[in-house]
Amino acid sequence: MKTFITLLAIVLSNALFTSNALAASQISATIDKNPVVVNESFILKITIDDDVDTNALNTSALLQDFIVGRTSVSSQTSMVNFKTTRTTTWSTLLIGKKAGNFIIPALTVAGIKSQAINVQVLAENDPLANKQQDIFITTEVSAKEVYVQQQLTLVVKLHFAAELKRGSLTEPTLEGASITQIGKDKEEDTVINGQRYRVIERTYAISPKNSGEFILKSPIFSGEILVPSTRRNNMFSFSETKPVSVIGDEIPLLVRPIPETFQGTWLPSDLLAIHQNWQPDIAKFKVGEPITRTITLTAAGLSQEQLPILEITVPKGLKVYPDQAQLHTGMSSGHLVSQKVRNFAIVASKPGEYQLPEVSIPWWNTVTNRYQVATIAAQKITVLPNSELETATTVVSNNQNKDLAPAKTVIITQSSWLQWLFLALWLLTSLAWFISVKLAKPSQAKTPKNETPNNNAYLSLLAACKKNQGLAVLTLISPWINILQTKAGKKITATLDEALLEINSDEFQQEINYLQQCYYGKEQKDWQGDSLIKLIQVVNKQGLKESKATVLSLNPT
Repeated sequence: MKTFITLLAIVLSNALFTSNALAASQISATIDKNPVVVNESFILKITIDDDVDTNALNTSALLQDFIVGRTSVSSQTSMVNFKTTRTTTWSTLLIGKKAGNFIIPALTVAGIKSQAINVQVLAENDPLANKQQDIFITTEVSAKEVYVQQQLTLVVKLHFAAELKRGSLTEPTLEGASITQIGKDKEEDTVINGQRYRVIERTYAISPKNSGEFILKSPIFSGEILVPSTRRNNMFSFSETKPVSVIGDEIPLLVRPIPETFQGTWLPSDLLAIHQNWQPDIAKFKVGEPITRTITLTAAGLSQEQLPILEITVPKGLKVYPDQAQLHTGMSSGHLVSQKVRNFAIVASKPGEYQLPEVSIPWWNTVTNRYQVATIAAQKITVLPNSELETATTVVSNNQNKDLAPAKTVIITQSSWLQWLFLALWLLTSLAWFISVKLAKPSQAKTPKNETPNNNAYLSLLAACKKNQGLAVLTLISPWINILQTKAGKKITATLDEALLEINSDEFQQEINYLQQCYYGKEQKDWQGDSLIKLIQVVNKQGLKESKATVLSLNPT
């Protein structure tokens, strides 16, 4: 019995082997459509009636005339009436590089060659191409000749008439260039030669960094579309997915170098303009009140990162507080337009007429190929007195004068013996009083050396800080410093800037700058005076250094 089973197994295995050996004799090659269109994919299928290694197909012979995409492999085994059938199929995505008639050469798998296939590749402008394309890409570039760092835009449109299952679009490539997508994708429907297409539009900003001749390679779309299935029955019809791939045209570019005669920061642009506005009206500029100067720089063909820093200078007597610049980028008539806006709060410390210097930005006009300068002309502004500020200063000054003891004039006449007598008696009385105080227990604490009693300006300044009243603080600093200057024998200052110079403290200056930013900046903030209180107390305790020029030495006569 065992011998019979063994013989039967041998016979069956030999039969199967013989059947497989005989089956591995057929190979077929087909393409899903013919003719095809340049830059549009089609599928080459190679099928062999055997289960062979998936790496048995070599497609390198196709690279001469076609772009070879991904290859998928599938195997199928079936048995009917004890007869086993096995097949292996390779599906390769091909894209024609150029228009013309080409031959897909015979390919060899497991020692068997497929038949060659003639394929016609149509140009995109061929009348027959419109009837063949279910999906294609168009590209449009803003300029084919640009300067180094000059922005150009590439608009890519993906057209598809079939239903997309999934897909992805790669970015364009250009050697030695920065490429950035602008905005979001746009979608619309259009009709071309009677066929409806869904269009996805994407825009890129491209900035070449090197000069020379280059090829801008368009994006490649790869995905799957739904197609009707060949498997049907009486009740149902199915859809299958088909891989597709399309590529846009390659675009030659000429990138010119920076002209040797150009001096300054390189700004190649189709149009560059700079302008300003004031808020409120510049005619109402008063001491101590902020006025905002807004400068706007607009450039076509430049990214917002390429726009220069906006700065202004002001003469002595004015202080400027710049805000953070605001950047904007958009499209206008197919061109990239970037804008930088910066606000400057300007505060005057005293009335008068001031000359603001011009603001100039050199740039290169890529339309006329000429050097140009965008300029805001120099401007004179008149600062008016501020009656409210003067009234506040006068009130503080009067309070300060009340606290100061009135000066007394002492007239010394010729000495007499009565004067000497009264002087001797006064000295004896003072000596007796001094001895009695020393012998008695002290009942009062010593007055600190640097304490300044009845200093209303100082106390008012501290009170304003505690109440977080920043504008009052700015008004009270100068009268407080005047008291310290008087004690040091110095000349009294008239403005806040001069008072800050007398204090000569970077930390104090920074705190005042922050205070002014809170009140005069574009975005006003709540100011807290705790930090400034500590700095004021330190300065008040240390005082100001005495001026050597005002110290007098009296010699007895």
